[in-house]
Formats: sequence, structure tokens, C-alpha cells
Amino acid sequence: MNSNATLSPPAVHVASVGTSAAEIEAAAAKAARKRVRTVFFWRYLILIVFLGGWEALVRAKVMDEFFFSKPSDICDRLWTWIVEGTSEGSLWYHLWVTMEESLLGFFTGSVAGIVAGIALGRNRMLADVFSVYIKVINSVPRVVLAPIFIMIFGLGLTSKVALSFVMVFFVVFSNAFQGVREADRNLLANAQILGARGWQLTSSVVIPSAMSWIFASLHVSFGFAIVGAIVGEFVGARYGIGLLINIAKGSFDAAGMYAAIVIIMVVALAAEYLMTLVENRLAKWRPAPLQDTN
Repeated sequence: MNSNATLSPPAVHVASVGTSAAEIEAAAAKAARKRVRTVFFWRYLILIVFLGGWEALVRAKVMDEFFFSKPSDICDRLWTWIVEGTSEGSLWYHLWVTMEESLLGFFTGSVAGIVAGIALGRNRMLADVFSVYIKVINSVPRVVLAPIFIMIFGLGLTSKVALSFVMVFFVVFSNAFQGVREADRNLLANAQILGARGWQLTSSVVIPSAMSWIFASLHVSFGFAIVGAIVGEFVGARYGIGLLINIAKGSFDAAGMYAAIVIIMVVALAAEYLMTLVENRLAKWRPAPLQDTN
């Protein structure tokens, strides 16, 4: 080896001259706006192609209009329901009844599921005692409970809320229970060293750790709450979107059935949007997902 050889310093990448923090932020903002425009472009393009293809295939007699209707007929039916009402009364009243049933079932089922999940997750004895009963009840398909609830509670609000409650409870309970069990043991140990005990430990460490699990279940469970209300109305009800679907089915009105489904989809998307806003407000401390940091 040459004794006169000298070690070269490691290469250092230097930002190009004239690049400031403001310019970097502007470039990042421009890239983010471009990505948003691209996402919306593809969303609307897919929707237009889907609806346009559906309309064209039905008009070309490739798809049977008796079973699939047409997007134009579905829009006409929605407009008629909004302006003139349905054959069973105001569309808004039917929608309000379904939403009332869904919201009551969602809130009661969510609260009960969160409380039960945290309680059993924190108490191993309770979990061991009640786990077998929870598994047995959870094994019963919730939809088949609709006739039983209607037989017990009648055709009114209570039977639909009960079915929505059952649909929501087990989804939220499972995630809350697992979220509590997955709490970071190091954080728990550190909090105990600092003197945290009992409810203080649960509220300061366990519940925040399980928050992501709980919100993940809430996003899904509101859809289940609507399903519970609709199924209950489908089996037996005097008002509601499920009743409109049942009447449309009985009269072979495909446009009416699809119009009711569109209403449910819009409501579910609006609820998902509101749920996301609440989650972002309550979980500001949570780091951004990996794809949002790239």
C-alpha cells in the first residue's frame, strides 16, 4: 500500500444553489395538488365509463332492462321520489326512519362494544368466563335474528334498533378487545413505574393505544348498522328505505330497487366522511400513515 496515499473525505450531497425551503415546500404542494387532480380524474372517469357502459348495454339489449333497469330511469325515479314522494309517503320521512334506527343502533352498539371490549381486555378473568358465551352468540348469523326481534318487539323502532345494535356490537367489541390486548407492554411498564394504576393506566395508555383499532371498527360498523335497519324493515316495517325496497321487489320495479340502493350508498358515504373528520380530530397525536409521508 502506498504510504503517501491519503484518505478522501466521504462524498456529501449538497442541494443545488438557490433552492430554498420555500421553493421545496412549493414544489411539494404542487406535487400534492397534481396527485389530487389525478385521483379525482380517474375516479370520475371510472364512474362515467361504468354508468355510460351500463346505459349503452341496456339500450343495445345486451343487458335485460327488466332486471338491471337503466341509470337514466334510476335518476328519474330518484327525482320523482324527491319532488313528489313515494307511493308510501314522503321519501324524507322514510329516510329519517331508517337513519334514526341506524344511528340509535350504531351509538348504543358502539358504546357497549367499546366498554365490553376494554373491560374484558383488561380483566383476564372476565375474558375467560365470558369468552365462550360471546363466541356462541357471535356464531349466530345476525340477519336471522330479524324475525325474532320483530316477533318480540313488533314492527316499530325497537326491533330495528335491536338488530342494528347486534350487527354493530360484535364488530366494535372484537376490535376494542384486540386493541387492548395489543397495547405496548413497554409503555404499560413505564407508566406503572411512574405510578399509574387502575383506571389512570387504562385511560392514559390502554385506550389511546386501542384507538386505531376502535376507529377502524367504527368505519365498518356504521354500514352494518344500516344493514341491520334495512333488513329489519325488509322483514317487516311500516316505514323506511327497506320498506321501499320490499315494495319495489313485489312490483318488479328494478328502477325503484336501485334508486333505494343509491340512497343507502350516499348516506353511507356521508357517514364515512363524517367519521373520518371525527377520527382526525380525536387522534391528532397519531403519526400519518406511511403513504402520506412519502
